[in-house]
Amino acid sequence: MADLDDIRDGDNFGLNSPANTDSFYLKGLNSASWGIKNRMSRIFNRKSGRTVMLAFDHGFLMGPTSGLERIDIGIASLADHADCLMATRGMLRSCIPPDNTKPVCLRTDTGTTILTEMNHNVLIDEAEVIGMNAAAMAAMIAVGDPATEASTIANISRLVDIGQKYGIPVMGVTAVGKEMARDSRYFGLASRVCAENGASIVKTYYTEGFENVVACTPVPVVIAGGKKLPELEALELAYNAIQCGAAGVDMGRNVFQSDAPLAMIKAIGGVVHDNLKPQAAFELFNELKNS
Repeated sequence: MADLDDIRDGDNFGLNSPANTDSFYLKGLNSASWGIKNRMSRIFNRKSGRTVMLAFDHGFLMGPTSGLERIDIGIASLADHADCLMATRGMLRSCIPPDNTKPVCLRTDTGTTILTEMNHNVLIDEAEVIGMNAAAMAAMIAVGDPATEASTIANISRLVDIGQKYGIPVMGVTAVGKEMARDSRYFGLASRVCAENGASIVKTYYTEGFENVVACTPVPVVIAGGKKLPELEALELAYNAIQCGAAGVDMGRNVFQSDAPLAMIKAIGGVVHDNLKPQAAFELFNELKNS
């Protein structure tokens, strides 16, 4: 109980300082809960308003793909240089030291692999998300896939229900299949569906006309790195997306399959947070690679 012997009346009410009613620094989230905003503030740099997410969740579909054979060796050393880690619960528990304090975007859907028909996913238990101290939850939607569109959108909706209950943001990940067009019209549709169903972040692919995708999506959009590109091309991809309004990148193969992963993630950070142009970032990459 507070000491009652020395109670002093308040006398500094800041009468000349109006209450701060500024909007939250990330678009579309001014009405979000305190918990969601707090977790988003851990993921997105408050100075640049952007993020470099390091994705290494590929194994739940692909197994030990190149660069992910030993996550405890290849990824753990990169973790401190990302703003956020995107991974599955198994790899976090077994390969990432728990004293790493980087926020985690936990892959919360699981189901099929590259050996079978894709996208038939279900959600992991919400207790796992809380137990893993996740800053965000990620799940995929397969817009345009007749077999799985409804179930994957239902997964996102259910995940948002969980997120609203516990103050955890959801990242909707737009899938691309063989029958899905890879253009701004499709990605704009898929990204908007994520946001319409309550996602706080959307992960999608860069394409020509990407500024329209960002404009029609009222929450932060981060781009997927996709397949491995030469380093300069990957830096150009990140730069072009940022110029179109992307709030960051969620890259995997273009980092961990690089000849110099540590140099690459630092160069990407230069593009995302420091507005380095691709050539300058590529020079930084080579300087770090050779140092």
